[in-house]
Amino acid sequence: MQFLKVTGNKINHEVTLYSLSTCVWCKLIKLYLHDNSITYEFLDVDLLDEADKVTVTQDIISKGGSITYPTTIVDGKLVQGYRIDYIKLLLEA
Repeated sequence: MQFLKVTGNKINHEVTLYSLSTCVWCKLIKLYLHDNSITYEFLDVDLLDEADKVTVTQDIISKGGSITYPTTIVDGKLVQGYRIDYIKLLLEA
């Protein structure tokens, strides 16, 4: 399982996004990160094989989340759903 990395000028936060390739809300978070030049890595979970999907599920649950997309992790803090307000807050900290 290999994360795709999107590079931007802002590298002071560790941002990971678990998304679905067909999810509008996931695409909007990617667009926000891109438009604000924030470096992040992501996985489109629906495009993974079954074993990798299990690994992603276990990772999200181990961080206290439920299986919902988008799931964004900013500096270890879990954000589930399209919570762009909270993501902005974490990125400004």
